[in-house]
Formats: sequence, C-alpha cells, structure tokens
Amino acid sequence: MSVFEKQSAILVTCPKGLPEYLQSELKELGFDQTHVMDAGVMVRGTLHDCMRLNLHIRTGHRVLFELKRFEAFGPDDLYRTIRNLPWEEYMDTDSYFRVDAVIRDTGVNDSRFAGLKVKDAVADRFMDRFGSRPDSGPETKGVCLFLHWRGREATIYLDTTGEPLPKRGYRKRPHKAPMQETLAAACILSADWPRIAKEGGHFIAPMCGAGTLAIEAALMAMNGAPGLLRDNFAFMHLKGYDEERWNGLIDAAEDAENPEIKGRIIATDHDPDAIEAAKDNARIAGVGDFIEFGLCDFRETEIPEGPGLVFLNPEYGERLGEVRELEDVYKGIGDFFKQSCGGKTGFIFTGNSTLAKRVGLRTKSRKIFFSAKIECRLLEYELYSGTRKQK
Repeated sequence: MSVFEKQSAILVTCPKGLPEYLQSELKELGFDQTHVMDAGVMVRGTLHDCMRLNLHIRTGHRVLFELKRFEAFGPDDLYRTIRNLPWEEYMDTDSYFRVDAVIRDTGVNDSRFAGLKVKDAVADRFMDRFGSRPDSGPETKGVCLFLHWRGREATIYLDTTGEPLPKRGYRKRPHKAPMQETLAAACILSADWPRIAKEGGHFIAPMCGAGTLAIEAALMAMNGAPGLLRDNFAFMHLKGYDEERWNGLIDAAEDAENPEIKGRIIATDHDPDAIEAAKDNARIAGVGDFIEFGLCDFRETEIPEGPGLVFLNPEYGERLGEVRELEDVYKGIGDFFKQSCGGKTGFIFTGNSTLAKRVGLRTKSRKIFFSAKIECRLLEYELYSGTRKQK
C-alpha cells in the first residue's frame, strides 16, 4: 500500500475566528465527521485527500497529516520516538526536508531546539540504515515536517502544504496593509456570498486596496479553486506522489469553473497605485475580466440596482492623531451606506470599535475575526431602500 493511501487524522489549521467557516468548507468537500478546535478542524483521510484539500480550501492555512501522537517527557523521548518512525517510506536519501515546531509547557524553551532534535532523529535513522541522509534546512522546497509538543503530548505531522495556503500566488503587488487572503475569504463566506452570486447579486468593494476582497469574491463566484494558482506543494516531494492523479484533480477543478458570473463585481480606490496593483493581482488570479475597477473616492463608487454586498475595509488608526483623522472617514461610510446603498447589505471590517461608532448606523450582526493578533469585527448593516418603517 502506498503511503498516500493510508488513513490518519488530518488537521487543517486556521486562525482564531475561522474554524466554523473552515468546517463548512470541509463538509462541502465531503468530510462529514469533523472536530472543531480553537485554530483548526480535524478530519480523517489519506494523503490523497490532503492533495484535494490543498487545492480547494479557502480559509485554512496548513493541511497536516498526522504520523504519530506520543508521550514525550523530554528531548530524549522526542528523539527516540521520531527516530523509530519509518521515514524511508516518505522520503529518499537524496531528498530535502525542513522541520517546523510549536512547543509549550515542555521544559524546552526554544522551538528551534525541538526542531533540531527531530532533524537529528530523521538524519540518524537514514545514516544507520543507508549510510547517507537527506539534506535539511530552512527552505520550503521539499518534504515538510511539523511538530506540535505541549506538556507531555507530542504529535508529528507531515505538513502537506509547505508555503501556507494564504499565499495563493496572485498577490505580486501587495500595496499597503493588505487583508490576508484566508481572512478575506472567511469574511465573504460569512456574508453568504456564494449563494448571492449564484442568484445574480453584486459585490462592491470601495477602498479595494490591493484587491483581495474583490479577487476572493470573484474566485468564489466563478467556483475557482484557490490552489490552482500554485505550482508547488510539500506533498509533491513525498515518495508515492502521483503527478497524474494531481493533474486529474486540476482538470476536474478547471472543468467545474463557471465561464461567466451573473452579477457585477466592482472595486474602487482613490489611490492610483492601489488600482494598478489590484488590476495586476486580479489578472494573475485569472479573474481580471470579472472585476470592474474604478479610480475614485469611495463615495463615488457606482452601486448597481439589485441585491448585493458592499464591503469596506477602512484603516483602523494606530495613533491618536490617525484615529481623529479617520473619524470623518467612518462617518462618511455611514452616509454613503444611507444615501447610495439602499437595498444592499453593507459590511465594514475594522479593528477599532471606537471608530466604528462614528458610522452612525445600527448593526445587524457583529462577527469576531483576527487580523494577525488584532481582534477585529465584521460589522453587518441591513441597508433599507427608503426608511425602515416604509420597508
């Protein structure tokens, strides 16, 4: 049996605040038995399943295939268990591998030391059996191992992803403070955009910056698999990798794409550099023809008739002077919603609750997300045509 056909636990990691959206994605992909954690979702499957997950998951960061869960009271236990695993089933002596480690409450103060013990254990097993060993280092260009060690419990995984999934491959021009792709995807999914897109609704992204929100919305509307934009995953460097099978997954994903979308996707910004960056990124992502870009103040953004979503990601302001300057911006967003966006659903993503109050509208919902370590809110506003009483 190929190692790609063996069943084990699969942990798909994600930032705090995203597991419920990741769980929904996994269920849509056929993984009915899921275990939700603080920063990930656990399922069972094979390395072949990991290939499919890396291709299709929008809100996850890494797809980790569990090799062994064990007790480790210290570095010697860790080394001994890792050395006894059959690494020759997963890589050759001429392979390259890297190790990442996350440790807590282990008595070992440095995760780099724990990672070094794993490297030594793998290398020593190869030296004992074959007289030579795979090369190792910090580069993400071969087999990737991941150690999670907390207290006495350690788990060693094959990281089948390599470079984290948020690095889709389309953001060649990030502009300033771009929203992470997985975070943007989760926000859009929380707004039920895939259903709205199928029904012909519109997606409008004033203040589009590098275009991440609009690009992720376009990829969902066309049913484009985010992994299609990448040409390298860590699973490709494992023994038993079937390139023909991977090409079959790619062909199926491309066949499932929609050649056109019913509604309009509009992205605007007042900064010419932002618009140029967004256009380039959209072109690389393969959705340039689906997005209408405009250079204008957010208040001048065209709002087409019919249902749809209006998404804004304004600056938060880190210093007092910046916050004061942004108060008028947030008030302006509230006025823009009231005067121009009737019949739509409005969203503001912000990490500043004080500024959010300047919008001056009652929220329908407030969802918690994290941008890096900043606790943020996705604020939803139901924007009525006319007065609410008339509605």
